[in-house]
Amino acid sequence: MPLPRIQRGELWLVDLGYLGKVRPVLVASVPFLDHERALCIVVPHTTSVINTRFEIILTHPALKAGAFDVQQTAAVQAVKFVRRLGALSAEQMATVEQALVQVLGLKLAQTDVRPT
Repeated sequence: MPLPRIQRGELWLVDLGYLGKVRPVLVASVPFLDHERALCIVVPHTTSVINTRFEIILTHPALKAGAFDVQQTAAVQAVKFVRRLGALSAEQMATVEQALVQVLGLKLAQTDVRPT
């Protein structure tokens, strides 16, 4: 069975196994190439909001009320992706990106740095 085409900014239903059951996630990483590991960096969506600075509350028709928790960012194998739910807008994605920069303590020299 071929792996799904997984794009940055998409929402997917993913089996996180021991990390936290089947739940929606946001794909934060760029697509992997054929010769690379089939891993995606994801930000899980939770309905158990505790209002931390790392929970990003965004609305989308495919999601229940809740938040993306950037503290739970994880690498997940592409075979664990069950079904595509949609995608975030560019503005919504930028909000999550800002939270990722904060939680990781990154200082970006440029806003559009892409790996070669």
